[in-house]
Amino acid sequence: MTVNEPASAGAVEATAEHSPARTLAEALALLRTRRFGTFWFASLLSNIGGWAQQVAQPWLLLSIGASPFLVGVDAFAADAPVWLLTLTGGVLADRADRRRVITLFQSIQMACPVLLVALLLTGTVQPWIVIATSLVVGVTDALSMPSFQSIVPTIVERERIAAGLALNSTQFNLSRILGPALAGVLMTTIGMVGCYTVNALSYVPFILVALWILPRRGPAVAADDGFDPRRPFAAAADIARRPQLRGALLMVLVTGMFCGPLVTFCPVLVKQAFHGGAARFSGAIAAFGIGGLLGATGLLAVDPRRDRRRIGSALALAYAAVVVAAALNPWAWALAPLLVLAGVGMSMSNTSANTFLLSAAEPALRGRTVSLYMLALRGGTSLGSLLTGVTVSRFGVREALLLDGVAALALHLLLRRWWLRPAR
Repeated sequence: MTVNEPASAGAVEATAEHSPARTLAEALALLRTRRFGTFWFASLLSNIGGWAQQVAQPWLLLSIGASPFLVGVDAFAADAPVWLLTLTGGVLADRADRRRVITLFQSIQMACPVLLVALLLTGTVQPWIVIATSLVVGVTDALSMPSFQSIVPTIVERERIAAGLALNSTQFNLSRILGPALAGVLMTTIGMVGCYTVNALSYVPFILVALWILPRRGPAVAADDGFDPRRPFAAAADIARRPQLRGALLMVLVTGMFCGPLVTFCPVLVKQAFHGGAARFSGAIAAFGIGGLLGATGLLAVDPRRDRRRIGSALALAYAAVVVAAALNPWAWALAPLLVLAGVGMSMSNTSANTFLLSAAEPALRGRTVSLYMLALRGGTSLGSLLTGVTVSRFGVREALLLDGVAALALHLLLRRWWLRPAR
């Protein structure tokens, strides 16, 4: 496979014809289109519910006697299935009916918060059940998220992929603000059951919109072209063999593994280091979402021809530096501003890498390209959560996050020197 650098990932500098204001206005115009605008709003509602549960879940585990290590195991269970199944999910996204894939797996996923609502109402919830539902969510995510992530490139023109992905990141990070804020209200009024109920209901509009917006059939497959279990790995190896794409994937992997634990273990940091409650924790996660929204919005104003590698690499380094600062920070009031900066770094680095990957990928391989991106992000986060859970239990949460941040800084510096070299 030859290396063809996409225009949206090139190193062309912005010109007067592409001022930030004009670029931002052109990107926001996508929200006025029927298909993208509806998809964006349905995704926002779904992610608000998802974040409400994600804020409640670690707090629920700690409140029913689970250790910080089990909090890490729960995060690992939600993300680890990507290591085994996300490449298969990429094949499903490229070759199967995406409507059926999303409807089936999202419906199974919706059953998990419904079950937890019933257990909370009866007072029979146990840590192992919570972790088991996270595993189910992880499996269904691994199989369906490549189909979900492949929607944007199919409903916008190729030259607007960067704007579509940045807008999609804005709704995700807006939900990261609204979801925790809603969770904070629900946990202090109704209780944990409110968060899980909201999440269960939030699946419905997204499933309906996916059924409407996606074509009824997936890509045509020849009659004699049966499923080959080696195909996902062969396609993945072909994509990852391209040095520039491999650099983007490695950057996302390092960020997920060593910077992602800052959010995963935020409840432990709030509870043990600052002796805070659920309100402070939800506020901290909302601050991370504010940063993510600011970062995604900032990308909307960036000329689509700017080199996404330089943006992503610089912000990944900044994210790692914030993890170090958060580990050393002695003041409770400073946690939220640091998480705002972390959100900016996370959003801009990961979205830049995703834009680079999807702009470079051939249409027939976009699902598998997305699956590799998910494998790097979610797989890295799962390993990071498990390893950090061990170091938190052994050394403490501050020490564990400090080790993560220093490792991320060192690896990103090495990767930057190699990845930003001019392509041959």
